[in-house]
Formats: sequence, structure tokens, C-alpha cells
Amino acid sequence: MALPKIAVPTYELEIPSNKEKITYRPFLVKEEKLLLLAMETEQEADMLNAIKQIINNCTFENVDVETLPIFDIEHIFLKIRAKSVGEVINLKLLCEDDGETYVDVEINIDDINVEFQDDHTDHIKLNDDVTVIMKYPQYNMMAGAMTGTGETNTKFVFDIIRKSVAQVVEGETIHERTDFTDKDLDEFIESLNTKQFKDIQNFFETMPKLKHEVKFKNPKTKKMNKVTLEGLNSFFV
Repeated sequence: MALPKIAVPTYELEIPSNKEKITYRPFLVKEEKLLLLAMETEQEADMLNAIKQIINNCTFENVDVETLPIFDIEHIFLKIRAKSVGEVINLKLLCEDDGETYVDVEINIDDINVEFQDDHTDHIKLNDDVTVIMKYPQYNMMAGAMTGTGETNTKFVFDIIRKSVAQVVEGETIHERTDFTDKDLDEFIESLNTKQFKDIQNFFETMPKLKHEVKFKNPKTKKMNKVTLEGLNSFFV
């Protein structure tokens, strides 16, 4: 006799970058096992791979994880986690006013969102004639940038920049990414001056982020503290 199949509820969320609505389910024991095994390795690349598989499974393979910006992936995973484990995350946060006291803080996942900065732009004007149009780093870029220690080195930083260039506009001419080689682009990036390169870096520094501000009181000093949490690692427990 076949064992019964347990019904699993489904929910809906909106992908931050494109506002597309998708259906998802909580993760099950098989997905939780993937996550625990990845956590045991303490490798960031393993964690990203586990998160990718969990999102694929829980969205019924209707989401192309490989092409999503990393902040979309973090947002989707956090929402899946909320319906799987619970909407509340318990963290121990350090009080910055004395630098030694930790406080237990509860955060509702529904209050955590992807923040878009008003001054952010994907059009980087290098001079009067040349503009670089960027695209957000995708999952497959970030996974490829992880070294064995989970750290990102200089080579991979430049690799992410190169892979994030969508177009180079020169006057009335638009150079698509397929129009030039990696070597061409490397030479182009290396020819930039410090300010121009900084402007490109600013695209990554101001790009949308999973972000939440937490206010809490230090029980010893009675002073209010404010901590800004960014990225999935800040909320992952």
C-alpha cells in the first residue's frame, strides 16, 4: 500500500527586480537536509548552491535562478524560509554604544525588504561620448566568484565587473556585449582613470540590497542602538 502524500500549502511573492509574481511552497525535510549539509562545509559557494536548489524546488522550477540578480535570490529564499521555519528571526546583536553587550532581538521577516537607492543608476557616463550600461550580477556570476575559502579576490572582482557590462555606448554607436571579447573589455576597463573606475564600482555599492534597520535598547546603558543588517548572511540563522 502506498504511503499518503501530505498536502503542502502554496504562497505568492513578488520578485523585487522585475515585479513578477511567483508561486512557492515551504521547504521540506529534503531541502532542509541540503541546507544543513552546505552549512557543515562552511563554504559560501556550497551555501549558494544549496539555496539555488531549494529555490528551484520550492518554486516548482518556474524561476530561472541562474539569471536572477543576487538580491532577488536572497529575497526569495528569505520568504521561503519564513513559511518553512517561521516568520520571526532571533538574533543576538552587539550594542555599538559600549561595544560589548549583546541583546536578543526578534525580527519579523515580513519587515525585511530589498532597498532601492534613489541615486542608483545602471548608466555610467564615463565622459561626454562614452557611457557604460550595466546589468546586475546574477547568481551564476556570484557562484563563480567564490574561492575555496569563501572570499572574493581581486581577479574575481574584475571578473564580476566584466560580466556585468551589458553595453558600451559611444556617441550614436551601441556596442552590445556580444560585439567584443573579454580581452577587449579587460583592456577597456584597464584604460579607465581612477574616477571612471570608481563610478563603475559605485553601481555595485548602490545596487539594491536586502536591508533592514533594527533599533534596540542596551539594558546596561539604557541607550538606544541602531544596527543596519544587509545581505542574507545577516539574517540567516
